[in-house]
Amino acid sequence: MRIDVFTQVPHAFAWLTEQRPLAAVLGGELELRLFNYRDSTPLRSGQVDDDPYGGGAGMVLRVDVVAAALEAAYGDSPPARVVALTPQGRQLDQALVEELAREPELALLSSRFEGFDERIVEHLCTDAVSIGPYVLSGGELPAMVLLDAVSRRLPGALAEGSGEHESFSAALDGGLEYPHYTRPAEFRGWAVPDVLLSGNHATIAAWRREQSRARSAR
Repeated sequence: MRIDVFTQVPHAFAWLTEQRPLAAVLGGELELRLFNYRDSTPLRSGQVDDDPYGGGAGMVLRVDVVAAALEAAYGDSPPARVVALTPQGRQLDQALVEELAREPELALLSSRFEGFDERIVEHLCTDAVSIGPYVLSGGELPAMVLLDAVSRRLPGALAEGSGEHESFSAALDGGLEYPHYTRPAEFRGWAVPDVLLSGNHATIAAWRREQSRARSAR
């Protein structure tokens, strides 16, 4: 799989590329490319954004800048999925992560401050994705969230079987994961549930299923 991220701050992704699970699949199952809008902007002095028509605070990423960046990277053949990271987009959930992880290539567009010229989302993108109903200073963090979530679904990202019982997995019927406990068995009067110390794996499995259902129903 190849994921291309278009951003004004490509160096912001350096930390993420050194962490598992992303680091485990880079150069193998995943090719990650970072593109700086300023490298291909048709404007002078590396300009990429502008004041919005109609006035208002903040700067908006220009449509001609994004078009130039996509053309420089792909010519006339962009990926089948070009995703804008924006609060107005489709809510990112595990179903969407699984959907995107099946694509051979993705392009992720991030922006700073007030976001995108609306024509970018309408005409240059196939998808708009949001990581939640709140405002951030830029799309780099949402792009990292999406990168991490997708990379976890690639072969070799996790130890074999370790992702099968995570929250939202098929084994948990798409619900939340059950609670975990480790040693000591009692700390400050807070005890581990007796069922987990019983050694009865069938009973433990039933308890975990019930805990998962209870958490998911909240």
